[in-house]
Amino acid sequence: MSDFDVFFVPGLEDRMAALIERIRPKLHQLGEELSPVLSELCGEPMFPHVAKHARRTINPPNDTWVAFAPGKRGYKMHPHFQIGLFGSHAFIQFAIIYESDNKSVFAGNAIRQLDELMKHIPSHYIWSGNHMVPGGDKQGDLGRDGLAALLGRLRTVKASEALCGIIVDRNDPLLGDGRAFIAKTVETFKTVLPLYRMAF
Repeated sequence: MSDFDVFFVPGLEDRMAALIERIRPKLHQLGEELSPVLSELCGEPMFPHVAKHARRTINPPNDTWVAFAPGKRGYKMHPHFQIGLFGSHAFIQFAIIYESDNKSVFAGNAIRQLDELMKHIPSHYIWSGNHMVPGGDKQGDLGRDGLAALLGRLRTVKASEALCGIIVDRNDPLLGDGRAFIAKTVETFKTVLPLYRMAF
């Protein structure tokens, strides 16, 4: 079974068992390896948090991840970085989700610096307004108006979110080369680091 096929296992208990056995150890390993790198990049301790999916009682998870945040107790309330996967792809991204109190700060700073942001973030990077939906829109397709609309919504709508990074197709050879994947992850985190800094 491919790691990605875990998300096609029917039923909450069976899928969680497969996820815990196959994927979670790899997420813990990524967390241990990359938290010192991110701590150095961010200039503060960054702690890894592997998704537990503890609130689920009926529906099995469609994705899983390790998140990196400055809080020891949790990550959802903080701007953070993520590595994870859906059944179709892996993702490496910056995320600020609906629980975060920093959303309006980030949105305001990002809108003010929109032109610089669009020059710095590559056009093939993916933006999403919902962490529960796989994929999103390439920055090049969104354009200035589309990105401004996403950021404007982040400032005014309580349930809004903003995520930015790359997706790696499940069949991409990169996923079969651990060192190359780590290098691509670090490169991606460096690219989205200015977004993290805009959140404070």
